[in-house]
Amino acid sequence: MGVKWGVVIVAAGRGTRMGTKESKQYLQLGDKPILVHTLELFQSMDLVKEMSLVVGDDDIGRCREWVRLYELTKVTAVVAGGKERQHSVHGGLKSLSTDWVMVHDGVRPLVTTAAVRACCAAAEQSGASVLAVPVKDTIKQVNEAGVIVSTPDRRSLWAIQTPQAFRRVLLLEAHERALADGFIGTDDAMVVERLGTPVTVAEGEYTNIKITTPEDLPWAEFLLAKRRADTAEGKGGHG
Repeated sequence: MGVKWGVVIVAAGRGTRMGTKESKQYLQLGDKPILVHTLELFQSMDLVKEMSLVVGDDDIGRCREWVRLYELTKVTAVVAGGKERQHSVHGGLKSLSTDWVMVHDGVRPLVTTAAVRACCAAAEQSGASVLAVPVKDTIKQVNEAGVIVSTPDRRSLWAIQTPQAFRRVLLLEAHERALADGFIGTDDAMVVERLGTPVTVAEGEYTNIKITTPEDLPWAEFLLAKRRADTAEGKGGHG
């Protein structure tokens, strides 16, 4: 039977970098909104039992409509987001009942089921895991005057993605502690790290892009088309 997972899909951001009137998660990617692609991926996975979709106040109506229209039966709650992403995640977490939860960005529609499974498997071993890829570029630490102060060893640097996967009670405790302390982290792993809990890394894929700027959309279209072609070929005449 295996462990059943809940997923918080975070899509409450208003994202100004896209330069469009519409928030990025609602822009079309191929034949449907970016957010719907993301939800359909988790809907298709046996290990996912339920999803909580966190969106802006004004978007609850249309998101509930999409849940019905696209038959996203695992979406058990559509809730309003908070002031910060962290508050949105906390709200979504409270509407889930599974022992294990993932948090995923609504604007990462190209994560693969294999990567999601790898992240979940790592979390089941350690209690907390995030998807990440080794950085390819040389990274420099730069001061306020624009001067390089250090060059960290690239081998120790990973670019963090989502999903991030946790035992639910652990993530809930971490969020409640952060709220009480007025601490705002840049991701869920950071609030868990504050508890002194080790968070492991599961190696993901560079194609798991976050769609945040106009340049990202054509790249996402290309990746989506390629994936569909590969899938069709896989189902084709290969005996």
